[in-house]
Amino acid sequence: MVSIATRDASVDFPIFNAKTRSLKKTVLGMVGGNISSEDRVPVIQALHDVTLDLDHGARVGLVGHNGAGKSTLLRLLAGIYEPTSGTAVVSGRVAPVFDLGVGMDPEISGYENIIIRGLFLGMSRKQMEERVDDIAEFTELGDFLSMPLRTYSTGMRVRLALGVVTSIDPEILLLDEGIGAVDAAFLEKARTRLSDLVDRAGLLVFASHSDEFLRQLCTSAIWMNHGRVKAHGHLDDVLRAYKSPEVA
Repeated sequence: MVSIATRDASVDFPIFNAKTRSLKKTVLGMVGGNISSEDRVPVIQALHDVTLDLDHGARVGLVGHNGAGKSTLLRLLAGIYEPTSGTAVVSGRVAPVFDLGVGMDPEISGYENIIIRGLFLGMSRKQMEERVDDIAEFTELGDFLSMPLRTYSTGMRVRLALGVVTSIDPEILLLDEGIGAVDAAFLEKARTRLSDLVDRAGLLVFASHSDEFLRQLCTSAIWMNHGRVKAHGHLDDVLRAYKSPEVA
């Protein structure tokens, strides 16, 4: 059974500058050397004490302003970031869909990138080879699929990436909205495929600024604010609280 459980999970990022990058100062800091306060490495606390329990069937939207911690939380759940304190336990095969271009090579063809991107998302070569024709039809890229990815426009790259992403069979789907570079007709087509993808997933966590898209894919929501969970509940209730005029 797929599940996500975090307990008081926090993620901190040290910010290094020219003064704090030297090996000498780093080692001294680790062993208690005498370093002045102005040389201490500042730390950005991206997530603070996040506790969640998500089980099979959950369709959870992440809402919050830019920098609220939505993408950091997705990366924590994907295992890209380790918690600096607390725990994060994810049971199930995870398909992280953040940057649609990750796992693609500009020097090889669209067809070859379909296979590579699929492998990056946890599929086997055989599984991706069985999906090539369907993906090619969806992208509407035609002969461009035989050309190097570097010859593609941004919109064409998004089409290719979306074709691959929406063909996989995830147990846990972690999705960050980033498909605005395509025309409206294709976007609607992509949303239909994304809905089918969500139906196949055991668990969805989806970060988005689009209320319409959230309502299409999610039933509950988590409101992130300055790295903390400010609210967690039914989607409409959380959106109403987040959109309230009283919220700064």
